[in-house]
Amino acid sequence: MSLSETQKKIGQLMVFGFKGKTATPEIKKLIREKHIGGVILFGRNIGTPEEIYQLTTELQREARAAGHEKPLLICIDQENGVVRRLGEGSTVLPGSMLLGATGKSENAYITGLLTGRELKHLGVNWNLAPVLDVNNNPENPVIGVRSYGETPEMVSEFGLQAVKGMQDAGMITTLKHFPGHGDTNVDSHLDLPTIAHDMERLEEVELKPFIDVMEYGTDTIMSAHVYFPAIEDRENVPATLSKKVITDLLRTKLGFNGVVTTDCMEMNAISETIGTAAGGVEAIKAGVDLIMVSHLQSRQYETIHAVEEALINREISEKTLHSAYERVMELKDKYLSWEDIPLNQTPVVSADFGSKFHEWEAYEIYRQGITIVKNENNLVPLSPLDEDRLLVVYPQNSYAMQVEDQRYSTFSLGESIKNNHEKTDVIELTNPPTKEEIDKVAASASKYSAVIIGTLTVKPNDTQVELVREIKQQNESVIVIATRSPYDISYLPDIPAYIATYEFTHPALITVANALFGKVQVKGKLPITLPKRRDG
Repeated sequence: MSLSETQKKIGQLMVFGFKGKTATPEIKKLIREKHIGGVILFGRNIGTPEEIYQLTTELQREARAAGHEKPLLICIDQENGVVRRLGEGSTVLPGSMLLGATGKSENAYITGLLTGRELKHLGVNWNLAPVLDVNNNPENPVIGVRSYGETPEMVSEFGLQAVKGMQDAGMITTLKHFPGHGDTNVDSHLDLPTIAHDMERLEEVELKPFIDVMEYGTDTIMSAHVYFPAIEDRENVPATLSKKVITDLLRTKLGFNGVVTTDCMEMNAISETIGTAAGGVEAIKAGVDLIMVSHLQSRQYETIHAVEEALINREISEKTLHSAYERVMELKDKYLSWEDIPLNQTPVVSADFGSKFHEWEAYEIYRQGITIVKNENNLVPLSPLDEDRLLVVYPQNSYAMQVEDQRYSTFSLGESIKNNHEKTDVIELTNPPTKEEIDKVAASASKYSAVIIGTLTVKPNDTQVELVREIKQQNESVIVIATRSPYDISYLPDIPAYIATYEFTHPALITVANALFGKVQVKGKLPITLPKRRDG
């Protein structure tokens, strides 16, 4: 099949996903016959480090054989913390809010550098990070601990260092989600959020981190599927599809000349409103360069065809298409080279990948970030006698956000504490805990010298609140460990000790367990303000 230059340009504006740990015939066909310029990897594509490197190499070989001028953009969401894709053999690195809790932006640089190096070792060249959303809304269901904190100044400082670290590793970076997704109480994976602030407030808070980091120099910016009535006067038009947001504000007013990518166009805020394919057309008209369709092959072909039709009908101008194509090619020119890809040899993962040095660096940051928020009567560190029994109780780790990866829902809190004190009973409850489970645990709580309760993003009317309340009535020595959202304490009854880990990653839980027994000192400070106690 012979493609016209216009069709090749359209293909270069597409970033598509696929299922499987090997390059499927379907994605190869899209690379070969549609000249798609980018591929996005998810947990479903992630095997061993060797399998990942083999996969990325296979994709690049297909592009080379198909006559692509430049290598593929291969991207991934490796924000670290609760949103990560790499698994076996990789270094588990701290997420944004834990980094914020260290109070040291150089930790964001170190984490960015290590992240970039590990991705590069696997043939991934573009990270969809950092998140520059200011998490000033405790009810935000999709950003939360993915943000560095609640002030634009802090997000700017840490975000800039993360970008510098990744770029120093040769990694393409992404500022997301423009113009800001922090002050929403709706997940755009599920519906269309609105941020109704006036322009003055948007410039002071939401836009500030993007403006600050853009001044240093960034590679790509990802648009938010969020409606901003102060910028876009057409009702319920998300930023991704708004020329007033992408061209007038981002490109003209703020002077950004780099690549703009959409978030996934299959998220409900787009797919259940205008539709994925029509949304792709509107995004390009708005000034976006890359259209991301992560899942369904049918929608991927529909999007390509819709853009082709829009060009024929002159709904999209040749100039608009060419400008987007040129920006993408410029990005590829800067970062990608066929010489960096083992096209004619077996890909071998560097010994530096997942090294002990990387692991040590990560643990040091975890120690600086985990936060003892409250510690009445110096309950922590625990000093149990050999015969004392401890109880650890927590709900199962359910799939908290659409963007999180189910593969990492395992929970090692009980195991980590038991490694420090053998006479520890561990009880995992359903999520949310049932009344029968709560009554049963509470009935036995008094026989333990202390009870450690792990919470997972407490919400209004959550039975996790009842669990803490009932146990505390039977045992005053209660330590709550918020293993994800630091805001949990605002729903809970008065408790003597409260620790925030910001994430349920294995190193975070090992570190907090060691801190409970005085084996390490944790030094974090909350990077957010806790709301007044609320009725749970």
